[in-house]
Amino acid sequence: MADEVKNKELELFIEEAIRRDATDLHLVAGKAPMIRIDGKLVTVENGGILDLEMAKELSLSLLRPEQEERFWAQKEIDFSFSFKNKARFRVNIYQQLGRVSAALRFLPSRIRTIEELNLPPVLHQFTQVSQGFFLVVGPSGHGKSTALAAMLDDINHTRQDHVLTIEDPMEYIFVPDKCVVEQREVGMDVTDFHTGLRAMFREDVDVCMIGEMRDPETMSTAITAAETGHLIFSTLHTNTAAQTIDRVIDTFPPHQQLQIRSQLASTLLGVLSRRLIPAIGGGLINAVELLIANSAVRNLIREGKTHQIDMVIETSSEEGMISLNRSLADLYQRKLITRENAEMFTTNPAELNMLIKR
Repeated sequence: MADEVKNKELELFIEEAIRRDATDLHLVAGKAPMIRIDGKLVTVENGGILDLEMAKELSLSLLRPEQEERFWAQKEIDFSFSFKNKARFRVNIYQQLGRVSAALRFLPSRIRTIEELNLPPVLHQFTQVSQGFFLVVGPSGHGKSTALAAMLDDINHTRQDHVLTIEDPMEYIFVPDKCVVEQREVGMDVTDFHTGLRAMFREDVDVCMIGEMRDPETMSTAITAAETGHLIFSTLHTNTAAQTIDRVIDTFPPHQQLQIRSQLASTLLGVLSRRLIPAIGGGLINAVELLIANSAVRNLIREGKTHQIDMVIETSSEEGMISLNRSLADLYQRKLITRENAEMFTTNPAELNMLIKR
């Protein structure tokens, strides 16, 4: 993870991204450098159009020799790097139409708290249990890793445990407080998620965060770890809690699904689904769905009736559950987001309109 940018022009683009509070920087041949602000792409000031060679030079300047070799072999590479102690970036360099492009995701150097992210305070409860399985889901770029980092850092400051993260690439860097915190990056410290997770059983780990569950082996090992006394956190690219449970189960072949359904019913603690929505006054604002795995939810998972989970969420607000539509309707009624954006991010427009009209 380099601490300097070898190309001075790229350094200026990164400085502007940080100064303008951008979330992403894109380098694509034929376009000026673009940064994403409040969810929209805008041109970097005085950036100029990048020709094919300039886009390639800027992108490859971020790579160490062994990384560049891996990039040419695989046609893409994920990694992270620190920039002047100001920020970290998660980077994907890739090819499109035979041209080299890069996408840099800005990662603040300081891990924000659950309160600073305006996440539900009930999330503190999930950081204090001894074992189980908690998932943060949502579309790409909507703060899954940021929410997980906040929950893990809450553990870091309140418990005396051994915390392990397995990431690809490593994003937030934790400063150990009351916990021993170790971070392993896929490709550098461990060959893959599954191998790192399996090794966890021999490393006296209490809490483990898996950057992403990509395959049945990782999912199965994670669920087994939650069964055997570990607190497991991870992410999935799904939209809703019910969809998340179906995705996990459907990842496995039919003859294994009954067992996984049973294991998931007994280990799942909850699912947080997060959306970052453009706010009327500028910036992005948080809308969430929160499923808490109570006895009714566990029975529905066990019996294969996940389609009824949305109804449980809707009728269990007194337990701390939050439906996405109620979150969106609340933001709209408080004049924090437009109706157009509320409708853009809902998964059930008819229900949202009904809630707004009440």
